[in-house]
Amino acid sequence: MTDWATVPFRKSSRSDVNGGQCVEVGFRPGLVAVRDSKCPGGGLIVLPAAAWAGLMATTSRS
Repeated sequence: MTDWATVPFRKSSRSDVNGGQCVEVGFRPGLVAVRDSKCPGGGLIVLPAAAWAGLMATTSRS
């Protein structure tokens, strides 16, 4: 089990400056965690790094 409390998270560059639609991501070897920056203690979605890479490849085409 990974302790995400020690992992630095960074806010998405697509989050707006008024606090809307804020997503943060944190990285560990082989894993990526996604959380809501307005509620960082509210839980994480943890994905394999390969799944995250596939998601980013898909969204960069939009």
